[in-house]
Amino acid sequence: MTAVLLATICAVVYGMADFFGGLATRRSRVLAVVLLTQIAGLLFVIPLLPLLPGTPGMGALAWGMGAGLCGGLAVIFFYRALAGGVMSVVAPTTATMSVALPVLVGLAMGERPEPLALAGVALALGAVILVGRDSAPAGGRATLGPVVQALAAGLGFGAFFILLKQAPEGSGLWPLLGARFASIFLVAALALVSGRTLRPGPGAIPAIVAAGVMDMGANVLYVLAAQRGLLVVVAVLVSLYPASTLLLARWVLKERLNALQASGIGLALGAIALIAVTTT
Repeated sequence: MTAVLLATICAVVYGMADFFGGLATRRSRVLAVVLLTQIAGLLFVIPLLPLLPGTPGMGALAWGMGAGLCGGLAVIFFYRALAGGVMSVVAPTTATMSVALPVLVGLAMGERPEPLALAGVALALGAVILVGRDSAPAGGRATLGPVVQALAAGLGFGAFFILLKQAPEGSGLWPLLGARFASIFLVAALALVSGRTLRPGPGAIPAIVAAGVMDMGANVLYVLAAQRGLLVVVAVLVSLYPASTLLLARWVLKERLNALQASGIGLALGAIALIAVTTT
């Protein structure tokens, strides 16, 4: 039950982080937003390391660094998609791909949730698909570029979830330290090679800081949930994050919430309840 609760809260926080990250990319270059959010997250997690149980080690840092490289690339693709596409389409598209990979890997590794939990997993997958069922902008079709970038981001996030799950037992939050250093190095190197500026646009700093802190907060919740539950279940629950992104986009940006998306949010709540029942 603890893993279900942590994963559900994680999904809400991830969705909020994505919303603020999407706002920031509309005012600044993507690499600048990614690097600064990663730094904000690093500054947030460092004070937490000695407060929560966990032992640093090469295994924890190595798995974290692998996850960080995948996650760093995923964030770049994701923010590029958010900058060029509709937020309420990009987030669910990414989530669909990011959950498929961990579920397949978890089942291949021998994880076997209870039958009702598997039903909840299937319901959650349907919820993610429905939440992403948005029409193209009026008068045209959805641009292919953001969709491809969203799918690539989903693969990266899926790999991020899988690799963090492989960290040695008892490593606490230390894998996140390795992940964040690796992602910062990756983004800084890409910016140096491409010659892109890392200066944020006017008024973008508050959204960047909010996105970075919330993203790392969600990472912490994911690690804690993954240490207590099955990858198949935790990854699926975390993948419901587009629901909170969509609701914020609806309230703040006035993006449409159609009937299918509303039913998807309802299915998401049902999936959470069904999985929670099987773990109590």
